Amino acid sequence: MTNKEDRKEQIIDKAVGVFAERGYYKATTAMVAKAAGVTQPYVFHFFANKEELFKAVIDRAFSRIYETFAAIEAPADQLIETMGHAFSQIIETHRDEVLMVMQAHTITEAGIREHVRNMFRKIYESLSVKFERAGIEEAKGTAAHFIGTGLLITVAEVLNLPELTGGIDDGNGEAGC
Repeated sequence: MTNKEDRKEQIIDKAVGVFAERGYYKATTAMVAKAAGVTQPYVFHFFANKEELFKAVIDRAFSRIYETFAAIEAPADQLIETMGHAFSQIIETHRDEVLMVMQAHTITEAGIREHVRNMFRKIYESLSVKFERAGIEEAKGTAAHFIGTGLLITVAEVLNLPELTGGIDDGNGEAGC
């Protein structure tokens, strides 16, 4: 990576934390710049506006989830549980990114809403295909349920309400997808 690419990644890294902590509407590019140790005009060198910066952040978060699920190979009877474990790992290691995914659908800006809709659709379609290829019955319904369960687990994690996931067990006595 060139130094310019490193700086762009550094800005995205810091933006994840700022957006996760402050939310889209309260976060500013000035806050991101300060966290990244750069000037606000330097942030605008890479991103036209706050919306484009947010999209870059959300792209990273969704890509991590998408790529994690795509890489999982397991027998059909263990696939969903294995993917649930992987999602739990993402929550542990990239909590702020998961928070970003959780709040992204609540942002009313049309460009962001459409972007997030497309990302969720991409994950849904890839899960549907993965489950279908594995021979899981009702693959599309299972994919929708898996995503819904992941969202519920994320809400429970964010709000520190483990009782919301009382019936969901990943096999180790912990909540999972």
